[in-house]
Amino acid sequence: MSPRPFKRPGGRPGGRPGGPQRGRGARPPVRRPHEGGPAQPSRAQTAVLAPERRKAVELPAVMTVKDLSDVLGISPVQVIKELMKNGTIANINQNIDHDTAVIVTTDLGYEVREPAPPPEAGPETEAARGRERVIEQDERLLEPRPPVVTVLGHVDHGKTSLLDAVRKTKVTAGEAGGITQHIGAYQVEIHGNKITFLDTPGHEAFTAMRARGAQITDIAILVVAADDGVMPQTREAIDHVRAAGVPMVVALNKIDKANAHPERVKQQLAEVGVVVREYGGEVECAPVSAKTGAGLDALLETILLVAEADVNPRANPNRPAVAVVVEARMDKARGPVATVLVQQGTLRVGDTVAVGTITGKLKALFNDKGKRIKQAGPALPVEVLGLDGLPMAGDRLQVFPDEKAARVQSEANQLAGQREGARAEVTLEDLYTRIKAGQMKELNVIVKTDVQGSVEPIVNSLERLGEEGVRVKVIHAGTGNVTESDVMLASASKAIIIGFSVRPEPGARQAAEAQGVDIRYYNVIYHLVDDVQKALRGLLEPQYQEVVQGHAEVRQVFKIGKGAAAGCLVLDGTITRNSLARVLRGGSVLASARLGTLRRFKEDAREVAAGYECGITLDDFSDFREGDVIEAYVREQK
Repeated sequence: MSPRPFKRPGGRPGGRPGGPQRGRGARPPVRRPHEGGPAQPSRAQTAVLAPERRKAVELPAVMTVKDLSDVLGISPVQVIKELMKNGTIANINQNIDHDTAVIVTTDLGYEVREPAPPPEAGPETEAARGRERVIEQDERLLEPRPPVVTVLGHVDHGKTSLLDAVRKTKVTAGEAGGITQHIGAYQVEIHGNKITFLDTPGHEAFTAMRARGAQITDIAILVVAADDGVMPQTREAIDHVRAAGVPMVVALNKIDKANAHPERVKQQLAEVGVVVREYGGEVECAPVSAKTGAGLDALLETILLVAEADVNPRANPNRPAVAVVVEARMDKARGPVATVLVQQGTLRVGDTVAVGTITGKLKALFNDKGKRIKQAGPALPVEVLGLDGLPMAGDRLQVFPDEKAARVQSEANQLAGQREGARAEVTLEDLYTRIKAGQMKELNVIVKTDVQGSVEPIVNSLERLGEEGVRVKVIHAGTGNVTESDVMLASASKAIIIGFSVRPEPGARQAAEAQGVDIRYYNVIYHLVDDVQKALRGLLEPQYQEVVQGHAEVRQVFKIGKGAAAGCLVLDGTITRNSLARVLRGGSVLASARLGTLRRFKEDAREVAAGYECGITLDDFSDFREGDVIEAYVREQK
């Protein structure tokens, strides 16, 4: 029989005695010793606030959630829950700063004692600095790991064929039309050094993972066909790589073809801002042929050189594993199967994990050759079995000591996802507020126009703008309608999209609403530049949108003095008394006005729903005809 819930005098279970609940979190008050009187803990906090545990503790500048729970002598789950009440989502291995630790410690009923001045070096010093020493050792334990490389480029320029040649396997032959149908992760070795490749179906997938917080690429390989040159998708890929802030290596493919013109392609690259080293730039370029295998070793050596000079990839293999989901699928025989790339630590069979909002205990690991392995270190891609559900690409996998801690983290991830989904990205309206708060020093913008001739003047006009140390940076500019790829890039880069004489493609509008991306459409360059300048100065007026409420068909017209009233049947939605209205005749807008009166029989009505009859008069319009449709709408601030 379960114990009865703890109930305080004068209040509901877990509530505050004799008074209303407090604000967010509504957790019970903790009475400090100097306030007098006994504390009134909730049942859930009885273990935390037991008299023998109310002690003064010293906290270092930085510590993990597990370290804090050890210091307080309580479960890490209790610390995580208290952090969540204070608006902080953290896992058991995450560092928390001193101020946050003090708040949590105080809320849990402990006193925080200021640390004494450090004594002379000796055993006491080592004991007092134990937590800092753990962190320092963690940094010192970082070891070199293989670089992670993503291959991008225009369709049919040879991305998968290049990886096929590197891996010495025939992936292309098994895929429809030779175009990559999935995201794969592979590891190759040259001269004793390993390189991990991510084969994406395009820059959209590369940026989609960035948008979900998964920045796993160290180097981007831009594949350009020597016989085709820089194409529109090549330019898009370049902009996506720049936005990600990772080094780029150009793989000049198909040099074996008779119509190959490497120098012309290098010139085209220079025109879009990618200047190779032999032209005086910083970008490495390796001529290769996926068909003959020429130049592949030189490409791999270039990757290792760039990794050593610009990236220096390192990780600590001796800690709980952290990985990122590259892809996931449901296998009929094995259940949920996820391909993950280990970033830190070592992943082992039997580990209890939380991946996004799901949990699991790993039953098996398989490497990129399909062989079963017992553990996987940093930068090694593996397939994992044993998850309770199907994670999403970009989800973070973390190892926990038990199922309870993993479950708490998955719940925290779900809460964080809900908060992230409800939070809007950068908009012109809130730009000035963010500038004043010091949250922005750069406004990222994506520009899409109807013709190429409009791109340069708009980009030049925007990049000349600046206010209070904030500059406008155009991270991508091109022609054509706004696409889902544009929306994904804007979401990942915290950018706004400006469309000039263009509209969104099907799906882009829904994606923008789901991702919270602000899209602005203009037909006059002056208005475009003026709005951005006003936003930087905090003078931009709110933007409104029309929301259609319903439609009513005119069935009969009644003369009233010099005017007329329309007897209508509401076809769909709802007609409200404060609506604005348009009169549609033959599909064309005849007039726009505000509703004058809305009646049901002889009584005024606040609203009339679909299927009911009503009488409508409009301000400044009375030329109704039978068959006209009255469209009711309101204007709402975006």
